[in-house]
Amino acid sequence: MSQTIAVLKGDGIGPEIMEATLSVLDALDCGLQYEFVDAGLTAQEKHGQPMPADTIAAIRKHRIALKGPLTTPIGSGIASLNVQLRREFDLYANVRPAISFPGTRSRYDNIDLITVRENTEGAYLSEGQSLSEDGETAVSSIRVTRQGSARIVRHAFELAHQRNRKKVTAVHKANIIKTSSGLFLDVAREVAKEYPDIEFQEMIVDNACMQLVMNPHQFDVIVTTNLFGDILSDLCAGLIGGLGLAPGANIGTEAAIFEAVHGSAPDIAGQKLANPCALLLAAADMLDHLGMVEKGTRIRRTIRTVLETARDRVTPDMGGTGTTDTFAEALVTHLHDR
Repeated sequence: MSQTIAVLKGDGIGPEIMEATLSVLDALDCGLQYEFVDAGLTAQEKHGQPMPADTIAAIRKHRIALKGPLTTPIGSGIASLNVQLRREFDLYANVRPAISFPGTRSRYDNIDLITVRENTEGAYLSEGQSLSEDGETAVSSIRVTRQGSARIVRHAFELAHQRNRKKVTAVHKANIIKTSSGLFLDVAREVAKEYPDIEFQEMIVDNACMQLVMNPHQFDVIVTTNLFGDILSDLCAGLIGGLGLAPGANIGTEAAIFEAVHGSAPDIAGQKLANPCALLLAAADMLDHLGMVEKGTRIRRTIRTVLETARDRVTPDMGGTGTTDTFAEALVTHLHDR
């Protein structure tokens, strides 16, 4: 049975890495159909708005989207497009794997951990924002709910169970922020009791940052609130060589959007220098979500093989001398050979 997904090519390098990613998906014969829709600067230029109603409707219809990096147009009143999508579809879970690959410029090997970040509340709601008349004092409140905390922690434990992970670490600052972070921690402890087969650990966020740098292999699945998750997931990407290898999944009950979490890199757009790995790995996570786990695994395995055996085909940021296109072609060739 075929599955149609909404495809947002994105801005800057987005169309290049999306073309590479779709060529790999086609080589896998996944039975996917694509509805291409616009967002970001491309949509602003074509439709006069960065997030057209047709784009929202396509994601709502198909419930699955693959998204390249978007640029939010600069202008008064235009909010982050990524935040807009999360709120529109209540994409409460942001899942960011960090997995080591060969040939990367990183300080560690054999990293394999997942950050599960609450995506819809916390500090990023920016509620109650105010600036005093004299410009000397700014205020913004943090809202954390029991329901929001419970569903993100439960998502982390369910993910750990599905992927045979052994430990979930709840990261917090309840020692100082006793209300919002304290509520999150209390709920995490309650939910953890439902999963006695999975080790539960709690860690203060500043210590978690230090421990990730000193010994990242002690972590398995990390679950935390919005702001802490944003920071920690980028830290984890740094452990494996940077955002070029960092996919992201935004999961809700009505839709799921899979993306490369890096920016649109307009400075290299059109030069075929962009590394497609982050979007390819996001596509692999999308296949897992759609129940095509074997095909998702093949993408990850093929990326690893090409990085090990075809250095002349991979992009310069990965230490190669190839292009976006030659990287994709090498992946497709390897898939066909198997």
